[in-house]
Amino acid sequence: MTDIILIAVILLVVCAAIAKIVSEKKKGVKCVGCPYGKECKSKGNCSKF
Repeated sequence: MTDIILIAVILLVVCAAIAKIVSEKKKGVKCVGCPYGKECKSKGNCSKF
């Protein structure tokens, strides 16, 4: 029973992370998690400079 609960919690966390990434990409954020994600002009190299 403990294994089933643990697997369910892990799946919940993974699904929540995927949902967050998909929703941020729909908003136009290029680098999810980057504080400059919407302002970043480069692809994959988000920085303030």
